[in-house]
Amino acid sequence: MKKLVTLFSVVALFCSCQNQAQKKPTATTAKTTPMAKETIYQFKVEDLGGSDFDFSTLKGKKILVVNTASECGLTPQYEQLQAIYEKYKDQNFVIVGFPANNFGAQEPGSNTEIATFCQQNYGVSFPMMAKISVKGDDMHPVYKFLTQKTKNGLEDSDVKWNFQKYLINENGELVDVVDPRTLPTDPVIINWIEGK
Repeated sequence: MKKLVTLFSVVALFCSCQNQAQKKPTATTAKTTPMAKETIYQFKVEDLGGSDFDFSTLKGKKILVVNTASECGLTPQYEQLQAIYEKYKDQNFVIVGFPANNFGAQEPGSNTEIATFCQQNYGVSFPMMAKISVKGDDMHPVYKFLTQKTKNGLEDSDVKWNFQKYLINENGELVDVVDPRTLPTDPVIINWIEGK
């Protein structure tokens, strides 16, 4: 009789363990699962000249994405953007500019006019994309990725003004959002480029 009771106890324990192993994850374990991140490499856009630009060609590089405007008080930042691009472009760093007319109608020109302005006034040689919208109902998909935590895995942000900077690491992931008034030569940006 004792052997029979012991046998039933072992069977009951085994069944209990099997049931525990088959339980679905609890809400607690679901909360600790990290949010899936997208990367900037999924995007293909058009540059100022009308050619396709594929972000996946930038794999392994640090990318500074900036929304620009030609008639803004911050427009002289083009000069510093060009300077850091020239200094670090051979060190796996690139700047990608997106002209946008979302703030005070300060980028009214056509893509051709923007290209001419950037070249003649600041000698811009970093990649410049076709004019887009960086906020509102017609926000470009690249900026949805940059501003929505559900897509970038880092944080929600609003584009506050022209020349807001988004820092993307070598894996295509958003790592920081830098205020429009922070100059491109600020230690926050330079230290990030240099890996300090």
